[in-house]
Amino acid sequence: MSVLHTTSEAPPVPETRELLAALLAAYSRGEPGSPPGSVAIVGNAPVDPDPGRAAAVDGADLVIRMTSFAVDTDDRAPALGRRTDVVMLHRGLVASPHTFTDYTSRLYLLVEPGRLHWEPETLPDWWPADLGFLPVPNREFTLPLNRLLGFPATAATWSTTGTLTAYLVTELFPDARVLMTGMSIIDQPEQTSFAHAWGAAVDVTAEHRLAAEASLLRRWVHDGRIEVIP
Repeated sequence: MSVLHTTSEAPPVPETRELLAALLAAYSRGEPGSPPGSVAIVGNAPVDPDPGRAAAVDGADLVIRMTSFAVDTDDRAPALGRRTDVVMLHRGLVASPHTFTDYTSRLYLLVEPGRLHWEPETLPDWWPADLGFLPVPNREFTLPLNRLLGFPATAATWSTTGTLTAYLVTELFPDARVLMTGMSIIDQPEQTSFAHAWGAAVDVTAEHRLAAEASLLRRWVHDGRIEVIP
């Protein structure tokens, strides 16, 4: 399957979205052959223990995590759930012990907005040799989201992976109930570093504009496009 991820402003290719939606749906635990009725998007921010939140995540038809994510383990109180069906990542990630665990049973989507500017195509040396991945098409998702965020077309600015994931999911599955957790930017757009549930905090890099993302995510919450689990 060939998936376009160019910088072109040409009209989107409907087949690309249909194929991507079908591929994600294939990893859903919901009704076979149907799109997921519920999707949980788990960001990297640390959260307090909450068995209810963990159950809501694991109870979704499709669970999506990102980059150096954490999951609940036997030695910690339930907080973020245990399931992972889809992983959103990028070439610059610092992998956690969970990122590539049981990777043959998951779908890996490669987020590469930097390819619009300077990011190389090469993969890190530590990438599993037999792990395939599917790029998220910049033309159909990154660029339209940039426009929603008010970013200039030629500027090297783009959203965090969490916000792009929310846009991707709600575009592909507009009828699904979309739950989000572990997304600190909604309430803390002024932060200059991201605390992670696994690993050390990382600096907010220059391409992000968190206030714009927070405003858009709050609008989506108000409109019912997404639901936030605190």
